[in-house]
This record gives sequence, structure tokens and C-alpha cells, in this order.
Amino acid sequence: MKTHSIAIIPGDGIGRDVMEAAWHVLLAAAHGAGMILEGTRFPWSCDYYLETGRMMPEDGIETLNRFDSILLGAVGWPEKVPDSLSLHGLLLPIRKAFQQYANIRPHRLLPSVEGPLKKTEFDILCIRENTEGEYSGAGGRVHRGTDNEVAVETGIFTRRGVERILRFAFEQARSRRGKLASVTKSNAQKHSMVFWDEVTRELAEQYPDVEVTSYHIDAMAARMVMVPESLDVIVASNLFGDILTDLGAAIQGGLGFAASANINPDRSVPSMFEPVHGSAPDIAHLGIANPIAAIWSGALMLDHLGESSAAERIMFALEAVTARGIGTVAGRNRTDEITNAVLAALD
Repeated sequence: MKTHSIAIIPGDGIGRDVMEAAWHVLLAAAHGAGMILEGTRFPWSCDYYLETGRMMPEDGIETLNRFDSILLGAVGWPEKVPDSLSLHGLLLPIRKAFQQYANIRPHRLLPSVEGPLKKTEFDILCIRENTEGEYSGAGGRVHRGTDNEVAVETGIFTRRGVERILRFAFEQARSRRGKLASVTKSNAQKHSMVFWDEVTRELAEQYPDVEVTSYHIDAMAARMVMVPESLDVIVASNLFGDILTDLGAAIQGGLGFAASANINPDRSVPSMFEPVHGSAPDIAHLGIANPIAAIWSGALMLDHLGESSAAERIMFALEAVTARGIGTVAGRNRTDEITNAVLAALD
């Protein structure tokens, strides 16, 4: 019987609630598939920071490297710890240390979920570069507190980084409907984004079976709203991908349905899976957080681990539950009610 070791970081706020729900579903799916999931929980969070002065221990990356995958609930509680400390102390170091350069976010409408566009069909896969670009952290501030204060934030785009995320996106498009949209702002950013466009054209010659189109970020935002059915796979830089995926989450019904995977495609180190709705301190511990995004993220994890049958069972269960109207409207169903319905659908 195959065993997968999973590091579980519930994190902050509703992260604890939705991760508990997802873990119950994952264990049930694993049992039905004849495999074992061994979970180890870590209390790394903003509360942990207030106790220790760190979001995770100094050897946190080394500890996580012993696991097959990482499940993350949510990071952040601005009233306790500034986001600039919490994100750069936990989430971003994990992504960079394990070279999880491909952030995958599936955007599609589950049955009976009504998005704001009133569309019945919405199915886009967004691929976001995850380790460099605008979120590299290069820059600084000088002359603080004076009229001459200067803040510089430098985006870092390497040929290796740009080429590998584009190649990953081409492969994803090839496995879906054969259409790739590459997103930049090369009419305004004449160095980094022109470079991205050039690498896109170079790689396109190696994928003649994929129809590739380049868009500016503003035009893509409009296209996702006006004609989302014209899109299949979208690839973008760290910042642009971050923005577009939140737009995609809104179109698919809200952040309660927004799953994500932080992938290292060579599988030499653990990848990380997380819902992207944040910690939502205002509803933490009320028991009303939607666990669907966390459960969906768990399904992405199983698929990455090679347990595609169990992943499909979870997705079928989610679809069966939302088809009954459970979990489709924010706040109408409690966290445990949605979780129990998914568990019942698995059976």
C-alpha cells in the first residue's frame, strides 16, 4: 500500500478550518483508493511569529523537504503581523526554496455555481510565474522620512525563469484545447515585457500544434470578462498572474472556489497546494468558511502525487455537492455541513 507524507500548515484564520475539512476529505479519498496519507501538522503562523519572532523555524525549509507534499491553509493576519513580514517569512520562502515556479490555478464554474457574468461555461487554466519577476524582492528605500525619499522595486526576469514557465504553459495548452494566451505589457515596459514576448515567439516555433496569442494585461482583463470562452490556458508574470487569477476566481463564483498549486515540475522537492482566499480574520472561527477551494487544492495535490483516480473522485464529489446547491452561496452553509456533504458524496 503506497504511503504519501504530507506537511500540513493550517496557518492563520479560516486556514485552520478549511484545512481540517480538506484533510478529512483527503483521508476518505485515500482510504477508498487503497493508499495512506500521513499528515504532520506545523503551527507556523502569525501567532507563531508573535511567540518566536519568526513565521517558521530557521530549519523550516529543511524540515519540509522531508515530505512528499505541503498543504497550506492561509497566511496572514494584518492586525497582528504586517503582510510584508508574514508572506516573506513563510509563503514566499517556501515557493522560492523549492523552486515552485509554476503556480497553477484552475478557473471553472462548478455545477449550480452562478458567477457574476451569468455564464454557463467558464474553463480557463491560469499559469503564473511564481519565483521571480515583480515579486523578486530586489530593491530598497533611501532617505526615509525626508522629501527626497526614494523607493525602488526591481522586477527580475531571467531567460531560464521565463523560458521554463512558458514551456510549462505550452505543455499545459497542448494537453487541453491547444490555445495559449501569453500576457505582458510590452508597449509600456520595453525591457522585461519585450523580452518575455521574444522568448514566447522563440518557443512557439517548437509547439506548432499550439495556437499562441500575445495580449497586454489590460486587454486580457477585458477579454476574461467579455469573451472568456475564447481563452484556454493563460500564462503571465508573477504580478500579472496574481491579478488575473483573482479576476478568474471572481468569475468562477468567488475566492471560496479558488484552488491553487505551487509546482516544481521536476518533482525533486515537495510542491505546495493551497486555497487562495486568504485568512479572512473577520469570519475566522465562525464555522462558515467555504472549504471547497481547500478541498479542490487537495485534489490537485493527489493528482500531482500520481493518485489521479482519487483526485477525480474528489472532484466528482464536489460537483455532486454543488449541483445540489450546497456551498454555492457564501454563508448559506456551514463549513462542516459542506464537508459532510462531500464525504457523503465520496461514498
